[in-house]
Amino acid sequence: MTHHSPTLIALLHGADQPGLVARVSGWIFEKGGNILHADQHRDMEAGIFFQRVEWVPADKSPMPLAGAAEEFARFAVSLGMQARVLSSAQRKRIALFVSKADHCFHDLILRWKAGDLAADIVAVISNHPDLAEAAQGYGIPFHHIPVTAESKSQSEMRQLAILRDHAAELVVLARYMQVLTPGFLDQFGKPVINIHHSFLPAFAGGRPYHQAYLRGVKLIGATAHYATRDLDEGPIIHQDVVRVTHRHDVDDLVRLGRDLERLVLAQAVRWHLNGRVLAYGNKTVVFD
Repeated sequence: MTHHSPTLIALLHGADQPGLVARVSGWIFEKGGNILHADQHRDMEAGIFFQRVEWVPADKSPMPLAGAAEEFARFAVSLGMQARVLSSAQRKRIALFVSKADHCFHDLILRWKAGDLAADIVAVISNHPDLAEAAQGYGIPFHHIPVTAESKSQSEMRQLAILRDHAAELVVLARYMQVLTPGFLDQFGKPVINIHHSFLPAFAGGRPYHQAYLRGVKLIGATAHYATRDLDEGPIIHQDVVRVTHRHDVDDLVRLGRDLERLVLAQAVRWHLNGRVLAYGNKTVVFD
């Protein structure tokens, strides 16, 4: 976000009813706010109204910002809407989970260092020691927590304790090759974004590029989604594909796949941080 004044972003959804857009903009206007962007969507099937509205509040100091966010959330409830309100002045704290693959790890950190992410990467947690030196080189605390079938619950307790210590508000699974249990997700209670190395739901599971090669596919893809209790079935934030031909071997597919994974994950994280993704049920509305 390049605005010099901090902005508030509200994501609303609820039963569709007449006059919602007018009432929301009216409330912001009455409070002396200035709307920069407003976008809405109606799910005709379900009769649900979605809106993203971003505005500069009258009072730009941090305490009133927090107060305005709470006040707007209360106003939304009076309309029968659920609202999440974000302030661009508050940078989210991200923890990266990694294993051995380092392409998404480096990509996200370099984007952060370049000022592309409205957030801070505060910790790296890994089930392997391989990326410890790289994380230290970037000046990010690295925590090696081995995970085995027997130690999984203790490992998750340690991970949760580290996330609490770092006050992490978002976990990004940057090619972390372990399944997070429903218990972990419930206790963390905040969003987890995963990058999946295929165009879901096709080629779920291991070695997707080998599966794709054997099938002679003409497109390979990558999918970024919120991690939920159902592995690889959480709401999809972003997907992309690249064309391939019979001339590409498995190594080519892996290399093309890595590039796609970097781009798809970075875009999903950026959209999440900029308050563009509203998850409901098992779907997302991504506001442009």
